[in-house]
Amino acid sequence: MLLVGKTGAIVAGVFGAAFIGYCIYFDRKRRSAPDFRAKLRERRRKQKRQDKENDCVCKLPDLKDVEAVQKFFLEEVQLGEELLARGDYEKGVDHLSNAVSVCGQPQQLLQVLQQTLPHPVFQMLVQRLPAVRQHFLAGMNAQSLAEDDIE
Repeated sequence: MLLVGKTGAIVAGVFGAAFIGYCIYFDRKRRSAPDFRAKLRERRRKQKRQDKENDCVCKLPDLKDVEAVQKFFLEEVQLGEELLARGDYEKGVDHLSNAVSVCGQPQQLLQVLQQTLPHPVFQMLVQRLPAVRQHFLAGMNAQSLAEDDIE
């Protein structure tokens, strides 16, 4: 019985060492490739571009169109929840604050969020709300000015 256990451990150790050696060999091969650094730089540039695009302030819906506002609200809540689940609290709070800003009953939504979010994240949300509301008010004013120009 002990011989089988020791043999199994030895076999597992040998396979583990072989796997680690395999990983080291291909990692060195990958890093020594002539275009490795160029591909790495390009991948990082693409990631930065995507991050900048995602950081952009969300396009405001037409606040007179109830369906557009509801769709925007649901998308922002969903994005906020996904980002919070991934641990990206800053962006998650940004999206949730957008949702609260267009919500028909923001006090009730804030009560629900207060019960479900960790206290520091909820505090971030409360601190972010005035700036987001200011942004939405500016957007509403711009929309009304554009509509006045059309008429």
